[in-house]
Amino acid sequence: MLGKLIDSLDDPVVAMNLVAALADPELEARLANAAEAEGRPTADVVATIVRNFLNAASDDHWVQLIGIMNRAKDPGLAALRAILASELPEAVA
Repeated sequence: MLGKLIDSLDDPVVAMNLVAALADPELEARLANAAEAEGRPTADVVATIVRNFLNAASDDHWVQLIGIMNRAKDPGLAALRAILASELPEAVA
């Protein structure tokens, strides 16, 4: 399940549809800010953030992520939300 989600991030349309499915305007704004700051397409930033998180996640991060996924109605979206929320800089007020 998580592997399919990660593989699907190679398709920018799918990546952006997943972000839209989160229905989280604050998280989307944080993502847009990060993409603008890096001068990269938002879909590329999503894929990079998720892959970097998964490559560098500690055992504690994995346990937390698995717990989030186990409690979620849609585990893939819950994982995406948790990863983006933990890795994107907070919006500046």
